[in-house]
Amino acid sequence: MANERVLIVDDEEDVLELVRYNLDRSGYQVETAASGEEALAKTKRKLPDLIVLDLMLPGIDGLEVCKKLKSDVKTESVPIIMLTAKGEETDIVTGLELGAEDYVTKPFSPKVLVARVRRLLHRAVSRDLERPPMRIRDLTIDPGRREVLVKRKAVHLTFTEFNILYALAKRPGLVFTRYQIIDTIHGDDYLVTDRAVDVQIVSLRKKLASCGSYIETVRGVGYRFKD
Repeated sequence: MANERVLIVDDEEDVLELVRYNLDRSGYQVETAASGEEALAKTKRKLPDLIVLDLMLPGIDGLEVCKKLKSDVKTESVPIIMLTAKGEETDIVTGLELGAEDYVTKPFSPKVLVARVRRLLHRAVSRDLERPPMRIRDLTIDPGRREVLVKRKAVHLTFTEFNILYALAKRPGLVFTRYQIIDTIHGDDYLVTDRAVDVQIVSLRKKLASCGSYIETVRGVGYRFKD
């Protein structure tokens, strides 16, 4: 069953409900927004794993939303599927040039849309494994090898500890609540309580030694990686 968060952005209530219903049935966590402004606010507050974005929106239109998201380092990696009306070929090309990954024209088959969502999210996970190592001062994180080095010395992390570190480091400065961290982690030792997150963070900081201070506690909220 999928656990990824999908944000649907459309000002038509029936379309929102149709897409929400089908993605929810497929196991995704779904949020909705009826305007570009609301979509940007929700994305900033809680980063989704994928966005289904209608181009015809009141206020800030879909293309402008796409442009803002793809020009921000904190949101540029979030895949976007555009919803467009037939005959909007120019908008489709513009959206793809701005960085949107895919598009579906209205009227659309819910099954096709869900399949596109599933494909993009699977590709996003696979893409992480192909990314080059991240080097942050004395810390190196290699997602392909699932290897962490502190001052060039290997550090042994559990599956969960590595996932927490990588999730935080990919989005420096962004605050993750404990429940967001739980939702991010997948594996045999999947976290099940918010208290377990604190325990994992303590262990992670200890293993990272001098680099443990890179993970900051945001009192009353959660954790973030130093920007």
